[in-house]
Amino acid sequence: MSTDQKGTRILARTFFNQLRASGYTPHQVIGIATELLDLVTTDLKEGDKEVAVAASQEQGAEWQQRA
Repeated sequence: MSTDQKGTRILARTFFNQLRASGYTPHQVIGIATELLDLVTTDLKEGDKEVAVAASQEQGAEWQQRA
């Protein structure tokens, strides 16, 4: 297992243990995990849009220079 995977696992386990120690139920922890996944999904989609816009702008600039 790579160092990144170990660090991620340690962080997740620590976060989980802190949530449970603070009184969160397993169902609440699942709700938090779901919200985190939603945030990551949104972030990835926005990143994909930014990449597509940048590529489109670059292609437009190249086309204008050729014209």
